[in-house]
Amino acid sequence: MRLLVLGGTGFVGGAVVREAVRRGWSVTVFNRGLHGDVPAGVRRLRGDRTAPGGLAALAGGAWDLVVDTWDGAPRAVRDAARALAGAVPHYGYISSGSVYAPPVPAGVGEEAPTVPAGADADDGDYAQNKAGGERAAVEVFGDRALLVRAGLILGPGEDIGRLPWWLRRIARGGEVLAPGPRDLPVQYVDVRDLAGWVLDRGVADTGGAYNVVSRTGHTTMGELLDTVVAVTGADAALRWTDPEVILAAGVEPWNDLPIWIPPGHEYRWLQERGVDRAYAAGLVCRPVTETVADTWRWLAAVGQVPARAGRPARAPVGLAPEREAALLARVGS
Repeated sequence: MRLLVLGGTGFVGGAVVREAVRRGWSVTVFNRGLHGDVPAGVRRLRGDRTAPGGLAALAGGAWDLVVDTWDGAPRAVRDAARALAGAVPHYGYISSGSVYAPPVPAGVGEEAPTVPAGADADDGDYAQNKAGGERAAVEVFGDRALLVRAGLILGPGEDIGRLPWWLRRIARGGEVLAPGPRDLPVQYVDVRDLAGWVLDRGVADTGGAYNVVSRTGHTTMGELLDTVVAVTGADAALRWTDPEVILAAGVEPWNDLPIWIPPGHEYRWLQERGVDRAYAAGLVCRPVTETVADTWRWLAAVGQVPARAGRPARAPVGLAPEREAALLARVGS
């Protein structure tokens, strides 16, 4: 198989490239050449897809599959898809579950409406950009466009820092604010499982939209944090705390305490999406113990969470130590 990845040096794109190389595929990446490295044997084409003539390096190429991870202006997806319309039969666009139009019900499936967005938009918020990117891919490739509505993505290479924050916090030891309930179901996908599924679907010429994330309850907050304690070998004590206490202190789920979205929260659906379609199409998710252990090894090797390849930095995640200490003192009083 001949694979073209638009990007290819970031979190998801890098995982797709590495998995394709592992399979022995011929891999080409297209990016500005400003960020990151690629494995030996990968061909690198340079260009800025947002600039006039920036896609020129793609001219004359031919591939079996393209994977596009773009999360900026939808117009860039449309332009790339048009440029590749005669060069590749199948377009895989890494989208997001964030495209669903609110209010989003628990168990939301792929048939649910998405936020208003245009394929030729110059920019928008994250949900609009991803929804517009989907429209752009479909506008050009029709049912040969695979729309990968990923959920929470964890694993080695994570460039937002959600699981790395928990790993570092628990590695520091001491009492750790653990957001309850312990048995709260968590839904996510390991980036390597995501990458493998996308390539498998490309081989099968699969099109359409899929929620690509584990089943709800693939792990729980309790299992996740217990695994972090075990993997880091930390002298840490998890102080499980009721959601009501945490929320009353102004702590924001997902951002201040990464991964955690408590029962009843307006964004709880982010970890309760319907995934029957993706599993029927071959999705397999590895155990949380493997994701946590491999992420810890990777983090120890690289030293810090990498910058997002080619995109603006996001606000850092995680509760500041002084805020956590104050809340722990309040809980203990």
